[in-house]
Amino acid sequence: MAKRFDLLVFDWDGTLIDSTGAIVAAVQAACRDLGLAEPGDAQVQQVIGLGLADALHHAVPSLGDDQLPQLLERYRDHYLSRDHELRLFDGVDALIAELHGAGFLLAVATGKSRAGLDRSMLNSGIARYFSATRCADECFSKPHPQMLLELIEAFSLRPQQALMIGDTTHDLQMAANAGVSALAVAYGAHAPAALDALNPVARMQTVAELTQWLRRHA
Repeated sequence: MAKRFDLLVFDWDGTLIDSTGAIVAAVQAACRDLGLAEPGDAQVQQVIGLGLADALHHAVPSLGDDQLPQLLERYRDHYLSRDHELRLFDGVDALIAELHGAGFLLAVATGKSRAGLDRSMLNSGIARYFSATRCADECFSKPHPQMLLELIEAFSLRPQQALMIGDTTHDLQMAANAGVSALAVAYGAHAPAALDALNPVARMQTVAELTQWLRRHA
């Protein structure tokens, strides 16, 4: 079957790497450190995928601008203490290697910082398969389309030649804003119903399902 897409753009946290629980725990611990109201799991999960400063403001509505630097510092300390423990979802390494071998251009668009993504990609063992990446401290935060538009332009492609794959509504809305098709995965941060409301081309429940869909339709 002829390829439908040339460029596959993956979100990182919650899509390729199993980090949702660590992010939630780090935000909650940082809030406890500063005596701030601790958000619930669902409240933190809802903001995963945004740039970190935006995510913290949404997760902790009472947060003052003067408190943000301290909360950022405490979050990073807690997250980095577990960063080395985080692993790819089962089957992701084989999937990414297969897609690279099949000739797809692979990229990442993430709410992580550049330093955070580079560190995580290095630890993951799959960094060599990706041709380009964009991070929230280099571009506007999701759902702004800048990350996707820059990646498409970098490879001299058209929006219809790219597919965005992510686990949050921020990923899917970014794709819609860029005129790019989106594929949802429901094993990460956001609930299936919220993902379905943004009309992805499909929603996958597992990495195995994602692998089969990409083989047949990408």
